[in-house]
Amino acid sequence: MKKNILMVVNPISGDMDKAEFTETAKLFAEKEGMDFFVYETTGKNDEQKIREAFKQHNPHRVLIAGGDGTIKMVADALQDIDVVMGILPAGSANGLSVDLNLPSSLEENLEIAFNSNYMEMDMVCINNIKSLHLSDLGLNAQLVKNYEESSTRGMMGYALQAITTLSEQEEPFKATITANNTKIETVARMIVIANSQKYGTGVTINPNGKMNDGKFEIVILKNLDLIVFAKIISGNIPVDSEDVEIISTDKATIVTDSPVSFQVDGEYIGKESKLDVHILKHQMKVAVP
Repeated sequence: MKKNILMVVNPISGDMDKAEFTETAKLFAEKEGMDFFVYETTGKNDEQKIREAFKQHNPHRVLIAGGDGTIKMVADALQDIDVVMGILPAGSANGLSVDLNLPSSLEENLEIAFNSNYMEMDMVCINNIKSLHLSDLGLNAQLVKNYEESSTRGMMGYALQAITTLSEQEEPFKATITANNTKIETVARMIVIANSQKYGTGVTINPNGKMNDGKFEIVILKNLDLIVFAKIISGNIPVDSEDVEIISTDKATIVTDSPVSFQVDGEYIGKESKLDVHILKHQMKVAVP
């Protein structure tokens, strides 16, 4: 009996045409002797329709062509189903694919998505919102907000908004963090809730992060000047200085003295003054190199 492959495509993610993704994946499936089916998201009842497509085709694996938002949506739609998901990075935010060390070429990613081993990946729940890899309070979240509101995309857009964000930044905020039966009071420019190691830019913010260890890390950045902030959005920040503190835990509460900008996986959520955080173990099976 032939195996089936279901591919979920977000046609508008990343401002790129997905025709090549779909056609190449279809040819790959035919080469592997598999039947191939596609569902394109529309923004209307997608989770329900993805579940219906899965029930109809009973696929061996589910491929996802989109960014982190699309991956999270498919994971939610199929959260009670035992299936391996293969990722084809095709969004404006591909942070998870960077963390998984997925290659840059479509052909290599298809080989992994169809045939490679998988990891049972954790997620983090923050105020009832699921996070795949990195969320944060403070300066970077404000940058995400400014970027979403701008018309310039890509690294140039981030660079321009970094200047704007730094010019309008507020005073550092005070935070009380309760984790591991300990309460910590700190002053910070930014607090990262990390299920993994890297931002989509490739910068390592949490060097010891693992997406399948039942833990997440709280990374407290106490001082951020222009040079350090530029490193965060473009490549390499030293996280072993006295201005950085890392807490590893499976549950935490973060309370700030005033509402602070907050983002989840590259999506601006709003201003928050309290975050209830806990790990969600083994939420999805994802194909890895």
